[in-house]
Amino acid sequence: MNKRLGVVAIIVEDQESVEMVNKVLSSFGEIIVGRMGVPYKEKHVAVISVIVDGSTDDIGALTGKLGKINGVVVKSALTKK
Repeated sequence: MNKRLGVVAIIVEDQESVEMVNKVLSSFGEIIVGRMGVPYKEKHVAVISVIVDGSTDDIGALTGKLGKINGVVVKSALTKK
């Protein structure tokens, strides 16, 4: 299996979606190396960065599930190593 290292950026625009985002992240805990979340109260959003180390299929499944949640924007950047 070809593993990749990368970062997933998540912006939660709908506060009602925070619980679902956390559930999805927990279900992919085996590929998550670290996570940092910052609530940006002035803009009423939460910004989360997640460092991942896994197959492109697993990382794609994670970002795909997150992207289907209402009020959530997801972007990822992966290394080729």
